[in-house]
Amino acid sequence: MKKILLVKPPHTAIGSRIPREQLPPLGLLSVGGPLIDAGYDVTLLDAEFGPMTVQAVIQHIVASAPDVLMMGHSGSTSAHATIMRIAEGVKLARPGLPIVYGGVYPTYHWKDVLRDHPQVDYIVRGEGERTTTALIQAWSRGDALDMVAGIALRIDGVPTATAPAEMIANLDDYRVGWELIDHRRYSYWGGMRAVVVQFSRGCPHLCSYCGQRGFWTQWRHRDPVKFAKELARLHREQGVELINFADELPTGSRKAWKAFLEALIAENVNWTLVGSTRTGDIVRDADILHLYKQAGVIRFLLGIESYDEALLKTIKKGTTANVDQQAIQLLRQHGMISMATYVVGFEEETDADYWRSLKHLLRYDPDQIQMLYVTPHRWTPYFGTVEERTVIETDTAKWDYKHQVLATTRVPPWRLLLWVKAIEVIMQARPRTIMRIALGKDRHIRHAMRWYTRMGRRVWIHEIMEFIFRKRPGDGKPTLRGFWGGSLAAHEESMVKRKRPAIAIKAVKTEN
Repeated sequence: MKKILLVKPPHTAIGSRIPREQLPPLGLLSVGGPLIDAGYDVTLLDAEFGPMTVQAVIQHIVASAPDVLMMGHSGSTSAHATIMRIAEGVKLARPGLPIVYGGVYPTYHWKDVLRDHPQVDYIVRGEGERTTTALIQAWSRGDALDMVAGIALRIDGVPTATAPAEMIANLDDYRVGWELIDHRRYSYWGGMRAVVVQFSRGCPHLCSYCGQRGFWTQWRHRDPVKFAKELARLHREQGVELINFADELPTGSRKAWKAFLEALIAENVNWTLVGSTRTGDIVRDADILHLYKQAGVIRFLLGIESYDEALLKTIKKGTTANVDQQAIQLLRQHGMISMATYVVGFEEETDADYWRSLKHLLRYDPDQIQMLYVTPHRWTPYFGTVEERTVIETDTAKWDYKHQVLATTRVPPWRLLLWVKAIEVIMQARPRTIMRIALGKDRHIRHAMRWYTRMGRRVWIHEIMEFIFRKRPGDGKPTLRGFWGGSLAAHEESMVKRKRPAIAIKAVKTEN
């Protein structure tokens, strides 16, 4: 039996370090389940706890003596540098240990990774459940790995991608390896035992800046009843109280989402649900929002992005300011929290643009606000529209949406930071928000508002102090194209919908 170690690296992003709570690594657990079912000895190291130092992670890996090491992170761009440092240290100690790397970033940057980082042996491109198991089975049998669909490797020293893997049409064919974690270690929302799940994958909308849409290729969903039963089991057997949806668009199909809500209600479990969706879906579901509340939904993150109708069309957001405001009002009317994400830096904005943004956000009146900086992923259509803009943050570990990456020539970084922080304070400290925190009738809403306010306060202070004491970039600031290279938007689809030859996955018994 081959011993496989899955490693989630320590993440330096603000969102990982500030909350002091950890969520399970869904991607690695999703890969681990099929590997266990195929007969492999699988363990997980979650280095976020502590967090562990890079050297401590390397020592743990070497001491564990796995036959294969697999690494990945949901924040794949900002985690890339740390993963490469771990892989380099492991290779020095165990030169013959195969290292497999997966995630959105390596899926598209596979050629760069294999060219520049000899410590990485294989890259899993796209969905990992079937591809990873096929790779390990082929490697265990000594088969030719270039016949495994959906990977990248070196052939005669040359980085090479095999044929794209077929998209997983039925998400219920593969299970999450929940047994790899101790659920008592994971919490969110102020100490509630929590998991991250996916009801669906993909998104049919065409937002030009989205780094996830092409990765999943096509929107699909789990069986609503089966999925509800799985969540209920996690509650009854593991005490899970909070479900955090990692979906880009869990509400994509009204019929499927309604069936899922009804199945959740039928399970009669007292849990809390949080996730992200589009404002248009909330407006569409105005007549069934009572089911959202009854099923346990307490908050939806809504991608507002901008108030400017022309910009919304440019980035192909597919919504309007009127719909955005209506969705926020509907959630409040049904006893649910709206968190509005608002992105700065899409274009060369001015102080007047930020002033108008604040006024529009006050008119929208969301319960919570999350200000983000646009982060240009090389595989998105948006990249090509800004590739000549200047990069002022060349440390990709800080490409976490909470650091300014692209220069705004009309507003210097210090003033943009002041605008961002001022908007956050005004939105979260205005009287009506404070009244909702202090005097809201629903204790769950009051708890959620207070918890987010505490988190926001710590993040706010951290960002200010980091900006003051950060290392200033030199004069040689590259363009985005000069920093990353040309656009990869033509290769946005990491998987294909049509049938492709692929190695069949069977639960085979392996030998040492």
